[in-house]
Amino acid sequence: MADASRPTNVPRGRFDFAHTPDTDQPFENALEKARSGDRLSVDDGIELLATGTDSPGVDPVRKEKVLAAADRRRREVVGEEVTFVANLNNNVTTACNTGCLFCNFKNRSEQFRTDSDADHGGFTKTPAESRRIVENALDRGIYEVTSVSGLHPAFALDTEHREMLTASDRGDLNYRPPAAYETNPGTYCEQIRAMSVGGVHVHSMTPEEAYHGRRGTDWSYEEVYRRLKRAGLDSVPGTAAEILADEVRDIICPAKIRTDEWVEAMEAAASVGLSTTSTIMYGHVENEAHRAKHLDVIRDLQDRTGAITEFVPLSFVHANTPLFERGMVDGGATTAEDELMIAVSRLYLDNIDHIQSSWVKYGDEQGLKMLSCGADDFMGTILSEEITKRAGGGFGEVRSIAEYVEMVSAIGRVPVERSTDYTERRRVDPDDPPFGPELGPRADGTPLVE
Repeated sequence: MADASRPTNVPRGRFDFAHTPDTDQPFENALEKARSGDRLSVDDGIELLATGTDSPGVDPVRKEKVLAAADRRRREVVGEEVTFVANLNNNVTTACNTGCLFCNFKNRSEQFRTDSDADHGGFTKTPAESRRIVENALDRGIYEVTSVSGLHPAFALDTEHREMLTASDRGDLNYRPPAAYETNPGTYCEQIRAMSVGGVHVHSMTPEEAYHGRRGTDWSYEEVYRRLKRAGLDSVPGTAAEILADEVRDIICPAKIRTDEWVEAMEAAASVGLSTTSTIMYGHVENEAHRAKHLDVIRDLQDRTGAITEFVPLSFVHANTPLFERGMVDGGATTAEDELMIAVSRLYLDNIDHIQSSWVKYGDEQGLKMLSCGADDFMGTILSEEITKRAGGGFGEVRSIAEYVEMVSAIGRVPVERSTDYTERRRVDPDDPPFGPELGPRADGTPLVE
């Protein structure tokens, strides 16, 4: 984390943004609306995130009032349960040339070509490899496989899409045939079909990946997600959102889809019957105005679709990223910013029941603290974590259910194993070890991690 002494509502970088954290709304009015359960405005959100814009820095007394309001709202909405899912991360490839400055997960895709002798340290998995990985994890009791990958140029949506890309003479499609690479990733549908084994829930295909899977066609996002659903896709991660403000995206991820297209893809996923999650990746060049506007986009999307099952604040891990290495940021979010982001997410998103605390981003101690700041979900077992680790995160890659039970019980809350969409839930009795998953298609209560 960054230096906790840095004021939260002082501009982060050297960027002349149109949207700044300045309002005419008094903090006290915003707090009273939050306490009363009134729907908040963007200006209210800015005031709460900044603990007032009348002076720089976080006011510690005001911050605690915001956290208390959020914790009270959490109790009213979801009670004392803390949920988690038994899941596996199976990211297919690190090959990508999108060039996002906040990311160190990727490796330049040209390094993966057969004619390259680069020692890139990345990976690409075939569909057969993905199937083996998921099969093995199913036997350990997982409910969900999560897959988010780099935009490998050889990826096509399916066979028809590959034929269209192969026949195209356009030079702007970021496509090369699989034969040009040391490992063939297959198509998106082949990967989804490979992971959709034994009744496991497949959570994959972000809006950015869906965009990659329709390039060079006139297919709608609905058509893309419809084909993916037929291949076995069960739900869509609302990542690639970063900050849903184009003036920020122009700096941190200029080659990614714009805000309106991210929203369009999420609406399309919902329209074909896929539930979704939603995220924000904060703590880099953006300010409180951008965060509040991001929350407003998410809330409006949920008003229209009702498909979002959870909101996941992701604190920017800066250490190995181009933003930090180029001197564009000095660090990530402060602890105060992290706590306020969780709290204001709970207060602002009055139509999303579940707010997640990420132990990968915050660590165990602070992750548990977030459960008293408005969060009620504590992520998943994941078994393998690559994205945050490559960016410099140091909080581990795996979590056992026994650890969940111990930590959640220690703060006086109730540990609950859940399904991806929260419709299946199992309270775990702290007095009845051993602790293993029971909701997965092959789960039998055997500990997932020894």
